[in-house]
Amino acid sequence: MISTLAVAAFLVQQVTSGLFQERFDQAEREATAGLDEVRSNISALNAGSRSEAQQDIGAVLQDVGESGADIRRDAMLLPLESGENLYIDGISSSEALSTAISPELRDAIAEGQGQYWQAVALEDEESAGVAPGVAFGTQVDVQGNPYALYFVYDFSPVQENVSFVFRTMLAAGVAILLINMAIAAWVARSVVRPVSQAAEVSERIADGQLDQRLAVRGEDEIARLGLSFNRMASNLQEQITRLANLSKMQQRFVSDVSHELRTPLTTVRMAAEVLHESRDDFDPINQRSAELLYHQVERFQALLSDLLEMSRFDAGAAELATAEIDLLALCREVLVSSKPLAESSHTPLGLVIQGEGFLAEVDARRISRILRNLVNNAIEHAEARPVDLIIASSPTAVGISVRDHGIGMSPSEVAHVFDRFWRADPARARTTGGSGLGLSIATEDTRLHQGALDAWGQKGQGSCFRLVLPRRQSVPYRASPMALPPVYRASDRHRIEAIPQATVTGDPEHDRINEQALYPHKEES
Repeated sequence: MISTLAVAAFLVQQVTSGLFQERFDQAEREATAGLDEVRSNISALNAGSRSEAQQDIGAVLQDVGESGADIRRDAMLLPLESGENLYIDGISSSEALSTAISPELRDAIAEGQGQYWQAVALEDEESAGVAPGVAFGTQVDVQGNPYALYFVYDFSPVQENVSFVFRTMLAAGVAILLINMAIAAWVARSVVRPVSQAAEVSERIADGQLDQRLAVRGEDEIARLGLSFNRMASNLQEQITRLANLSKMQQRFVSDVSHELRTPLTTVRMAAEVLHESRDDFDPINQRSAELLYHQVERFQALLSDLLEMSRFDAGAAELATAEIDLLALCREVLVSSKPLAESSHTPLGLVIQGEGFLAEVDARRISRILRNLVNNAIEHAEARPVDLIIASSPTAVGISVRDHGIGMSPSEVAHVFDRFWRADPARARTTGGSGLGLSIATEDTRLHQGALDAWGQKGQGSCFRLVLPRRQSVPYRASPMALPPVYRASDRHRIEAIPQATVTGDPEHDRINEQALYPHKEES
């Protein structure tokens, strides 16, 4: 549109300038000849009286105005000096025509003997508007009195031609614009439609429909793009299928190996328990060997249970057994069960309660496993500094944070803390054992609950893990009830003291899951 308007404006300006210049040159030639002819005729007049001179000069001006000029013109004779002793009065066909002469043009004629011109505005009696014109003037002498002789040319025909050209250009510009829009729409449709189809197919491929392909027509660049896209999609499908098969084989291998190891591991554990119970009858070296064998078999069994649980997550066989649970009571149970480990490392345990009402639909076994893992890890890295469990609530969610003030983590370590088998410092001595899968299992348990598990840490300032759970599995929560790390005062901390084991409800072995229903066709011997 801009280019069409620019071209049309340029053409109209060029045509208008050309027409005006052509007519102006023609009018200038005619005015020069006409003014000389009138000056000669006036000088040759030999009138006896003023009235006769008035009539004779009027006739001359009328003859000149009605002569065969190509452009319609009017002739006027106006005195340059006002006074009562004028030889003749001014001669003009209309009062409006005489008022069109500007003072500047009158002064220029009075001061010089040459020919002068100026563009003027003429009143159009037919349209009651204003028409363009050009006035040419020169000084003449009438019986010793200075007069100004004017030829006024009406440029209305030129204006009409310009208007016609403008209308023609406007119509042509609109036609060209519509044609260009139609062409642009057709080209855009030809180019954009295949691209839109490619975008739709790409979205379907991203959603997992790897067999989607583009329909290719023709042999142009768009067709070549479609062929390249289809080849890329085929290669991606092959790669993804191969990787998926490899992943399934790896998962099946881990599950099969873990399952097959359970039988010999059970036998070894039974033997290790017999030796461990009879260690008092052994010499010191064999006593130590029996203890090492017993504890390492326990770690091996824990690792095997974690591998089986990860296999269940990878196979999509993990399910929730939800019930409405008081998470505050569950947190107390976890802290009480972790009290012996905390006492052995001289780590104070605290509970901070923010808000009220902590009921939520959760799988108590899985949430207890998450919290026990977080608390034990915090005790492991707290370096005898306090470990606090903070619980807060909102109308749609319950948040639980485990905060320690130990060695802390760097931002790069926080980014990998939930990776499988990852440890911030592999050389660091461990007191609680573990397989390196605890936080990965906690992440999967959180995902099953439609919640979020986040980590924070700074070197020398400790670490914090925040678990956010929706109150209802069918209603997503809007925001976390607490910040990360949470803000609280030391006076808000309630110390956790050991209580008799009989008052602790639930299964103390919730943190380990036995293999169930992953491969029903295998039977444990």
